[in-house]
Amino acid sequence: MPRPRKIRFVPPETAARYYKPRGIPLRELTEEVLSLDGLEALRLADVEGLEQVDAAETMGISRSTFSRLLAQARTTVATALTTGQALRIQGGPITTAEFRECGRSPRHRCRPMPAGDEPPHSGGGDGDA
Repeated sequence: MPRPRKIRFVPPETAARYYKPRGIPLRELTEEVLSLDGLEALRLADVEGLEQVDAAETMGISRSTFSRLLAQARTTVATALTTGQALRIQGGPITTAEFRECGRSPRHRCRPMPAGDEPPHSGGGDGDA
């Protein structure tokens, strides 16, 4: 029996949930499904420009899981674009939450933490213990 999927942190709203080629009725199109966590992986890596380790930490997953998720999301989007399919954005093992700045770098954002806890990077230094 496989291990349950770890919940991934994503922002609460996406701009759109569906994209399709212009001029073709939706009923005539096949579709590809992009998960919300896949969209967030694309956003963190390709829009925000975060390194995979930082993006994975932001989403609350391992770097290797982030890498697989990003590769799958890129394949899904590329397939939809190159074959003229609709792209539906939905689902995935996620929780929505507001992210906050932690001061680690200008582009890095930490996932939410309970009140009173310090950000994961507040210890200073380069992370070596």
